[in-house]
Amino acid sequence: MTTLLEPGQIPHASGEPPRVLTADAKDVFAHRARRFAQLAEGHPLGDYLRFMGRLAQAQQRALDAMPAVPVPDDAAQSQSRQHAMPPVPAQSWPRDPAWRKALRAILDEVAPAASATATATLEAMAGLDDAALEALADRVLRTELYGEQADKLPFVAAALQAYWTRLAVQLGTAALHPLDVPGVCPCCGALPSLSVIGASPEVPGLRYLHCSLCNTEWNVTRAQCTACDAGESAVAYQHIEGDKGLVQAETCDVCKSYLKLIRRDKDAAADPVADDLATLALDILVDESGYSRSGPNLLLAPGGG
Repeated sequence: MTTLLEPGQIPHASGEPPRVLTADAKDVFAHRARRFAQLAEGHPLGDYLRFMGRLAQAQQRALDAMPAVPVPDDAAQSQSRQHAMPPVPAQSWPRDPAWRKALRAILDEVAPAASATATATLEAMAGLDDAALEALADRVLRTELYGEQADKLPFVAAALQAYWTRLAVQLGTAALHPLDVPGVCPCCGALPSLSVIGASPEVPGLRYLHCSLCNTEWNVTRAQCTACDAGESAVAYQHIEGDKGLVQAETCDVCKSYLKLIRRDKDAAADPVADDLATLALDILVDESGYSRSGPNLLLAPGGG
């Protein structure tokens, strides 16, 4: 029998487990790139995963090169805490031009490894002006990932992830507090891409949601739907027969949604983005069973072909 651990059951320096975790800016995307390379070996989507690893490497270099960007001052942060609002909300925070510089650098770095189809996309993006790029960014941040120009959105998302990770790291965990709505990121208000068991070695049994935008992770109750808060009786876990259960789909029979769950406690090398994209077959099977994914992976444009 599996024992489910809840907040307060894992010792921490302050007596409680951390409620919010920000990314390791020095390694978050580099670790992802290494995981993509590992998962690509012998995988039917190996070429795609290797290209995504190249994209993650480019994200890390863009983050490393990004200078400090403007963040809310103390008064604004205090107001956010008072009203239980994210301090740098994805859909309204004024974006610094640093994100577009990161995008240009990412496009240049991945171009040599791009397929013919991706090369056409990159060449088209090279001709876009700042206003067009900002319009694409608005679509990503509203998670409008379908339709015209959907092929460009994962690259825009990659740069936005680097930028918002910079914002989150500069703010630090002390500035981030869980919100009244537990299903959105306490830093940027974006939806989670999935959840993680064992987000860090000091919290091996706890579940954290992983932000689809800024890589922040925040603690939530296990065996509870993150979309509608339905309890354990409505939740089930699906995985592909024959695998080790490292990646599961947590389905809810109340709202008919699902969100993937990564068991980093079973494999410390697991990465929320890489392992998600390497298990798209699980998404297909769960979707065919009548469930809709409740949180996006911004690097995957479902309407992109």
